[in-house]
Amino acid sequence: QVQLMESGGGLVQAGGSLRLSCAASGSDIRLTALGWFRQAPGKQRELVATITSGGFAVYADSVRGRFTISKDYDRDTAYLIMNRLKSEDTAVYYCNARGFYYTEPLDAWGQGTLVTVSS
Repeated sequence: QVQLMESGGGLVQAGGSLRLSCAASGSDIRLTALGWFRQAPGKQRELVATITSGGFAVYADSVRGRFTISKDYDRDTAYLIMNRLKSEDTAVYYCNARGFYYTEPLDAWGQGTLVTVSS
């Protein structure tokens, strides 16, 4: 139905920046939102940021003001620019896509990309 290709994770020092990308592809899909969640060791998966097809963005309190999510509407690609990274941002980041495949709701996840912030 939909394939999500994530890229951009890696190792960065505290205070540094990274950019994550998530490209969605598939036939007969209509996306209503793209976003990023993260899961740190021993913790539950949590929302980082999400952006709707209309451009409305929502951020977790812990990242607001440091992270920015944007979307390339022509390519169904979302970007997460992460600035002033902290050690507590270390986690596996998962792309999430929501929308419809024909008329069926879809809720798809990427394979995850590891972000490690060293202090």
